[in-house]
Amino acid sequence: MLPDGTVWGWTVRHRHRDGGPCQEVLTLYLDGTPVRIVFPGTGGAYGHYGLVSDRRGNAVNLHEPGVVRAFVDAVRRRGASGGEVDGWALLPGVVVSLAAAATPEAPPGCPPGP
Repeated sequence: MLPDGTVWGWTVRHRHRDGGPCQEVLTLYLDGTPVRIVFPGTGGAYGHYGLVSDRRGNAVNLHEPGVVRAFVDAVRRRGASGGEVDGWALLPGVVVSLAAAATPEAPPGCPPGP
């Protein structure tokens, strides 16, 4: 549950579509309406079920609640209310927001440090 009382449900799965590349899918549910954050295999790499990593080294585990919350926030900022969203486009911002949350003394907009 978010501070405003909104309840989100979520699932993670690995899928294959019509002979296309593998995809990791984080599905967020708000009032039963799904928003699918899709990571097609052509945009990055997978280490294990739920781990996605792009070519710049941004990596997250889609099974971690804090990671899911960061994607919820990203989806809400974009105003997505259903359908599919490109996960690779959201990933860099999610990684920065996770790093900022881990180092609250860092100024807003500061890139993650070592």
